[in-house]
Amino acid sequence: MKKVEDYVRSIPDFPEPGIIFRDVTTILQDADGLHLAIDKLVEMVSDQDFDVVVGPESRGFIFGVPVAYALHKGFVPVRKKGKLPCETISKEYDLEYGSAVIEMHKDSIKPGQKVVIVDDLIATGGTIEAITQMIQELGGEVVKICFVMELAGLKGRERLKDYEVGSVITYEGK
Repeated sequence: MKKVEDYVRSIPDFPEPGIIFRDVTTILQDADGLHLAIDKLVEMVSDQDFDVVVGPESRGFIFGVPVAYALHKGFVPVRKKGKLPCETISKEYDLEYGSAVIEMHKDSIKPGQKVVIVDDLIATGGTIEAITQMIQELGGEVVKICFVMELAGLKGRERLKDYEVGSVITYEGK
């Protein structure tokens, strides 16, 4: 029986020498790989008491919506600045070369709601850390954070040490 990691394409020396790029698109392109990845994410949270799934643009949408659907929960998108039509809350966070701003609708998380965050990859953890801060500012409680892949060498899990974090696949390097 195949595992999710069997569907990941590894590309050496991209985007720079010494880096192995883990390509999630090959999971998405294969019906069995996609099905397996979603099933593993659903398994990670099926025993959790939560109200809503939150996912960042764009691959968090791809993996988060089917999890929300399978467990009959709502889904809250986190978007790049300027993409949401109503009143938003925003958070700036650091990237490897610069910074970015993400936003959520102010009314997307109700006080007291329990939240699961789903994304494709954890590297440094900056994006998800910003999302947890916005959820807390809106009165929500993050009960679990799930990823398809984790690049453990970038220590993103350390940034999220106050939360329960799970990943389907863990790569030790960067």
